[in-house]
Amino acid sequence: MTRNDDGSFEGRETMHEFTEGFVRAAGSIDNSLFLDGERAGVPVQIIAEMIRMYSYSVDFQREIQPGDKFEVYFSRKYDQANRPVKEGDVHYASLTVGGKVHKLWRFDPGNGEWDYFDENGQSMKKFLMKTPIDGARLSSRFGMRKHPILGYSKLHAGVDFAAPRGTPIYAAGDGTVKRANYFGSFGNYVAIRHANGYETAYAHLNGFARGIRAGTRVRQGQVIGYVGTTGRSTGPHLHYEVHVNGKKMNPLALKVPTGRKLEGTELAAFKAQRETLATQMAEAPSATRVARVETRDGGAN
Repeated sequence: MTRNDDGSFEGRETMHEFTEGFVRAAGSIDNSLFLDGERAGVPVQIIAEMIRMYSYSVDFQREIQPGDKFEVYFSRKYDQANRPVKEGDVHYASLTVGGKVHKLWRFDPGNGEWDYFDENGQSMKKFLMKTPIDGARLSSRFGMRKHPILGYSKLHAGVDFAAPRGTPIYAAGDGTVKRANYFGSFGNYVAIRHANGYETAYAHLNGFARGIRAGTRVRQGQVIGYVGTTGRSTGPHLHYEVHVNGKKMNPLALKVPTGRKLEGTELAAFKAQRETLATQMAEAPSATRVARVETRDGGAN
């Protein structure tokens, strides 16, 4: 914007050409994936995407231990001065948890519906997420326990995740909201009906996300509410339940169906892309070396 002599303003739009390069980063986890990832030069947006990628198979609150490792390969946009201006997509990630290596590649089978797949061509998605909340502490497991308020033993038909008030809570899977209202000792409560006889329930919410009401369709990972301490509760936490054909199940022990698996020509194309990506990764700069990047046309800047 520039000011004219008469005090008015005039706007001018400047278009810049961006180049796309690829960056890799790797490191060990001593504190958390967020802290150690940033230390290794991984942008916050990319770390958040990695957590989303692995949220179906890895419990970041309980399974990550010091000494676990990570690696990521992602694209990044650069301006004409070769300054990074925007992060792109994660094309490959590896997470070693307890000695087990979890590798995922981004792949589009050709219909525009890309996903992350493991080395066998199995989609990383599962029917339900392992935990529907980030950054929480498991404060009470499924099973018989002495109730902290009532004082006698009874079945705790879900799991509790202690977290600060207002922490987002996600829909564990695609489905339809069955109810979203105040529900007795559960306080603010959301129940979601999924396919194949599955239902999930979320209790003691501080409040509901906008648009969450009975009959609303929700997608996996969508924010449906926020941690609170409404109803019969001793502090801010999420009480989470999974019901299968009306029976209450242990969410942490439940084996849920997985997503699609590549076969035939799709699997062959996926394997070919993996080989190409391995060559590109070997030539890519480290995330900490932002002054140099290999661009799509093969030139170095």
